[in-house]
Amino acid sequence: MIEISNLKLSLDKLDGTPEAERRALRRAVLRRLHAAPDDVTGVELRRRSIDARKKSDVHLTCTARVTLRGGANAERALLARLARRKDDRGIRQVVASTPTLPSCTNHAPASRPVVVGAGCAGLFCALALANAGLEPLLVERGDDAHHRSQAVARFNETGELDVESNIQFGAGGAGTFSDGKLTTGTKSPLHRLVLDTFIEAGAAEDIAWDAKPHIGSDVLPGVVDHICARITELGGEVRFRTRLTGIEVTGGTTAPRVSAIELERRKEGGLLVQERLACSRLVLACGHSARDVFELLRELGVTLERKTFAMGVRIEHLQADVDRAQYGPAAGHPALGAAPYKLVSHLPSGRSAYSFCMCPGGYVVAAASEEGGVVTNGMSLAARAGTNANSGLLANVLPSDLPGDDPLAGIELQRACEQAAFELGGGGFVAPAQLVGDFLARQPSSAGGRVEPTYPRGVAWGSVEGCLPPYVAETLRAAIPDMARHLRGFDDAEAVLTGVESRSSSPVRVTRGAGLQSVSHAGLYPTGEGAGYAGGIMSAATDGLRVAQAVIDSIEA
Repeated sequence: MIEISNLKLSLDKLDGTPEAERRALRRAVLRRLHAAPDDVTGVELRRRSIDARKKSDVHLTCTARVTLRGGANAERALLARLARRKDDRGIRQVVASTPTLPSCTNHAPASRPVVVGAGCAGLFCALALANAGLEPLLVERGDDAHHRSQAVARFNETGELDVESNIQFGAGGAGTFSDGKLTTGTKSPLHRLVLDTFIEAGAAEDIAWDAKPHIGSDVLPGVVDHICARITELGGEVRFRTRLTGIEVTGGTTAPRVSAIELERRKEGGLLVQERLACSRLVLACGHSARDVFELLRELGVTLERKTFAMGVRIEHLQADVDRAQYGPAAGHPALGAAPYKLVSHLPSGRSAYSFCMCPGGYVVAAASEEGGVVTNGMSLAARAGTNANSGLLANVLPSDLPGDDPLAGIELQRACEQAAFELGGGGFVAPAQLVGDFLARQPSSAGGRVEPTYPRGVAWGSVEGCLPPYVAETLRAAIPDMARHLRGFDDAEAVLTGVESRSSSPVRVTRGAGLQSVSHAGLYPTGEGAGYAGGIMSAATDGLRVAQAVIDSIEA
């Protein structure tokens, strides 16, 4: 087939419906190829983005794949004709290919692989292992998606926190309740496989071609449940309310190798059941909030290292203001939807700040997983129809910023800031909040303005500075006016800051080496964001697939 890039679709031909967009795309293809309608037998949208560099000419830019009557011979003839006219830029012949999950193996080990954590890394790793016929056991400390959603709703309404099932823990991991954004800075042929898997599980088909795809936190629970069911259908087993409490090794201190694990499972009625399982291949996809697991690894002597992470606050603006800043007169056009943004500020101090997990038409969420600590995050529903836009506003915390040499020092800093935010909010998981104008003026806020906070447990007006390291607060204070140079109104005095955003990434890396195994403990496969090898849903999912292949390779070796 032929692939054409940089096809421009004018907004005046669009009304926000898929049908109008398909017609406009087909017209653009015919113009670009100088082809008659009957020559083109199929047009497939492969990528769609919004070009808003000129506010007077906001439009869609698309990439399409086209099939011609006459097949490959007709394609070659068309390309030759365009080349002679020097009109072939952005047009090429391609062969469609899609990566697949690993094939089945005939070398099943004596003990099945165990995957700890049902976030994106764990889900896709277990799916690949199950597809390979290895009957993996996937354990998750939280609930399935349905019961997890109930636990989150109960916490939002009452402040009753379930420390095992919440926005951090449960099927789908933290990404389930953070909009389900599928953008990534990494490039991998596995991305298409991940997207196709999500679509098969119930996500909208537009994630396959949208330049900034997302699933939506109202759709993701059903998608996650479908993937869990598929793992079971393929011979795997999924256990919820099951925690990893111990890891046993053989080989002494010179060549330790994972040999068994200890699990603790809470059954209905509250009964705790402890179990020991033989296990020679343990995939650790526990996520960045499983602090007890990191402590277990430290006690076991697993090699851990500090890594750079980030902390800050959530910032909220009116979505209509962001739309106008991004799209100018085209703001509100039905083909555009709620506008996103992505900002970064490199400061003279040498530090940087950036927006993170920006949620158009979204909500600030209560993301605590420990008693006595306030944590914020953001999410959007599939429609992105909320009044506010929100984003993490973060500054990096470097390993050199931390005292001592404890690899878990970053976790202790996170916890201290979360507990400070709890105290500033006055308890009950109320969050501290401050207007941007007051933050820049170094004065506490006594009331809100035209941007109403969406954090569900309510906010206490005052200052967010008390729950941030001083260097983070100063970095954010310097970055906000700088970011406003790129997004008009970002420094709106009545925009809202809500603290604290402390779980954007893991402060710890579980060091791995050859075969993607721990450098210190053979048979231990750290994976995903919690282990320090991913930074979002897509990179976590692809890392899980890579680790699954490494497990399979170790069995077949």
